[in-house]
Amino acid sequence: MTMTAQMPPNMQETPFSQAVKAIVDAALLEDLGQGDVTTDNLPKLAEIHKTALIRVRQACVVSGLSAAALVFQGVDPALVFEPAVQDGQSIQAGDLIGTVSGPMASVLKAERTALNFMQYLSGIATETSRYVAALSGTHTRITHTRKTTPGLRLLEQQAVLHGGGMPHRLNLSSCVMLKDNHLQALADASQNPIADAIRELRGRLSHTIKIEVEADRLEQVQQAVEAGADIILLDNMSPETIRQALAIIDGRAISEASGGISLDTIRAYAETGVDYISTSKITLGVPAIDIGLDLD
Repeated sequence: MTMTAQMPPNMQETPFSQAVKAIVDAALLEDLGQGDVTTDNLPKLAEIHKTALIRVRQACVVSGLSAAALVFQGVDPALVFEPAVQDGQSIQAGDLIGTVSGPMASVLKAERTALNFMQYLSGIATETSRYVAALSGTHTRITHTRKTTPGLRLLEQQAVLHGGGMPHRLNLSSCVMLKDNHLQALADASQNPIADAIRELRGRLSHTIKIEVEADRLEQVQQAVEAGADIILLDNMSPETIRQALAIIDGRAISEASGGISLDTIRAYAETGVDYISTSKITLGVPAIDIGLDLD
């Protein structure tokens, strides 16, 4: 059995929606590629048309509605999914997320995959919103990293945006990132790998591409500033060391702190005045939100 997600009538077809469709197609193949031995062998279920209610069982920030809509359409275009909320909306336990109506056989086949997307992505949006709240009153913004689930990055990064976070690199083509291993490897051929690498990159790349340098020592911060880096990633530094780094940068580059920063410590880092804090804790190992589907 092959099921392919179709664009719901109210969803505009864009490169993003096409990418989400590919993710949903893979999920449907995983769960329904060999059929549903329960529902397929109870033919009366296809004749019964009902409406199911999708409710959240704990407070959360919603994400994953577009993926859920594609799941329902992919299983059966006759299914009608009507969201009662929007992605990025904060809701309380017991609130209605939406309804899905149509043949019960199709509702039952789509249920788990649609809920999995919403539960997982709402978890990321909700955790991100906690970090955003912890930054209240500062100018620091929270952003994700490339530490994501293979194949799901696009949806995970969208969930971060729904939670109030900011985008970072979507992939390796989005921005230059001179990481520690780049610099370590280049050190064999250069006495100042940061400056030499930035000079070579400027000569090869468009002026629209920003260059970020990862620095774990203050001397690297100084070198990156002098070489004209656009962004400097202050890696695994204490708040006090970051203050020293910001004094060196002196507004000449965007600053980003990263490395082991948690919900318990993020406020202390934000109060240094750093521009951005990046963390994988909003995309990796985040608890899913409890969401259920019940017949009306």
